[in-house]
Amino acid sequence: MERSDTLLAARGLTDEQDRLLSADEPLANLHARCGGTLPGTLAIPELLDLVKQGRTFGLKLAREFTAFDGEEIVTGFVRIHPLAGEAGGGCELLIENWHRREPHPESEAEIAARMDAVDRATAEISIRLDRKQNVQLLSVMASDAQALEEAAQGEPGKSWTHYIELEGVAHHQPLHWRLLDGASCTVPGSDRSWRARLLPLGPTSEAPRGFELLLIADHPLVPDGLFESETDEGEGEHMHLIGSALTPALRQPIARVIANAETIKAKLAGPLRDEYADYAGNIASAGQHLNAMLEDLADLEVVEAEGFTTAREKVDLGDAARRAAGILGVRAQARNITVTLPGENDEVVAIGEFRRVLQVLINLIGNAIAYSPESSEVTISLAQEGEGMVSVSVADEGAGVNEEQAPRVFEKFERLGRDNDGGSGLGLYISRKLALAMQGDLSLESKPGKGARFTLSLSTAD
Repeated sequence: MERSDTLLAARGLTDEQDRLLSADEPLANLHARCGGTLPGTLAIPELLDLVKQGRTFGLKLAREFTAFDGEEIVTGFVRIHPLAGEAGGGCELLIENWHRREPHPESEAEIAARMDAVDRATAEISIRLDRKQNVQLLSVMASDAQALEEAAQGEPGKSWTHYIELEGVAHHQPLHWRLLDGASCTVPGSDRSWRARLLPLGPTSEAPRGFELLLIADHPLVPDGLFESETDEGEGEHMHLIGSALTPALRQPIARVIANAETIKAKLAGPLRDEYADYAGNIASAGQHLNAMLEDLADLEVVEAEGFTTAREKVDLGDAARRAAGILGVRAQARNITVTLPGENDEVVAIGEFRRVLQVLINLIGNAIAYSPESSEVTISLAQEGEGMVSVSVADEGAGVNEEQAPRVFEKFERLGRDNDGGSGLGLYISRKLALAMQGDLSLESKPGKGARFTLSLSTAD
């Protein structure tokens, strides 16, 4: 069944790196459901391709597009307007005739084939078996399965159950393959829980010529220290490699991984076992974490580059605050957090760069929402500070920080013990660097249990 959104049009703005800087709610929501952040690289592959074409060739484009937002199929007509010489050389997007419809349900055979494809993509151990379920070929990508490799090399050609311990299966082997498909098992040397998939090979599943055995862990294995900071000589080269070379190449593949994982997690195409959906959720979360870190590392390289400067233009801090809060509105609603904004007529004009001010405010408001208790309030206020300075502040009702922690808040890679929050520890560091580059500052007032108040101060335009 097809239906129209209440909004028939949605507008967005990208920069010269194809990052979505601002967007009306339908476009912002679609971008977020495809794994994107704001500001961040446009995560809707179909729109990203068109934006790149328009920006690269300086051409106005008008195309129909189709995308999947994790729940429904989205279609529309998009107009791309390059802004050469404006807004950093990005593009303006205008989407008209916005429609949504439910995806067509898959047949049982299609669902089964998709489940097999998901398992092949997520399996960290693949084993080719003969028709008697004896091991012929072993392929291991898991670093915690070395003991399994050594056992198979020491005693080759035995039944796969000789090397792997089955859980809850008391009968003697070999059993019919259908009784083993989906069984829980233990891989020697691994602390993770595993699940076995047996896929028959040959023209029929009743008399297979062999099997493909897939072993799938209950969660991905993240190497220790993968995201820890480097402090030795050569750190700058590492950051430069990630920011300049790897980040552009990884953005779109990661966005597609996130979008596909969210699709699987939501069980949109039909019934799916819970373990599949849970594993897909882990993949999506890991992808979003990695995507956010890549964006932070790319920004880190920019703000630490010698001679980095920002544009000098008039910026209405009230308008920027309202835009930033609108971008994060869905996230606030999910935690039942009220965001109190300056009034529509409250205008405080500063000198800075609009997209950088917006970036700082999105970071501050996003942190306030993330670290505040549910059903609390985040307050955004404007002020004239005197001596030619104006400011915008973001105050929350979270746990706050003590006097010892406060000076460390703006340090690189500092997370104040929040090792499992998915952050990189770079957001506030980059935000303060941007504030200083705009000839302003970013400061903190906080007491334990009394929340935190971050203030961006800039020169007045008067």
